[in-house]
Amino acid sequence: MRGAYCLVLLLERNLSVRVGALGAFTFPSGVYVYVGSAQAGVEQRIARHLRRGRHKRWHIDYLLDDAEVMSTIGVATDRKEDECEIAQTLLRSEGAAVVAPGFGSSDCRCRSHLIFFGDADRERAVETVAMQLSLLRCVYPKAL
Repeated sequence: MRGAYCLVLLLERNLSVRVGALGAFTFPSGVYVYVGSAQAGVEQRIARHLRRGRHKRWHIDYLLDDAEVMSTIGVATDRKEDECEIAQTLLRSEGAAVVAPGFGSSDCRCRSHLIFFGDADRERAVETVAMQLSLLRCVYPKAL
């Protein structure tokens, strides 16, 4: 499936790490949602993210060594810009924050494609993502 995806992550402890050329960041413990795209196959991209010992190619690879992937959500779309629309929509959610400006968004003008939800529990984070996705024109079924 071609499209975009969300990874719901749990970071159990604070983490300081250099994220390639983007620089060093301190990630507070808590729940994060990363928004990415894979025009050649969402399933394969998510499977790559779930493997340990991967080569660090994308910003998210630097966080995945320490974060647990709690949930994945795929969105079928042919429009690369839907990735940005999803990230921007999630950033407007209650409790959402940016802790690493430019993370995952080096090829666009978004503030970040990594959204921090603090100490929200997994179910609440997944519910927030699903609700926000249902409001976008790229996702079906839509909320009424």
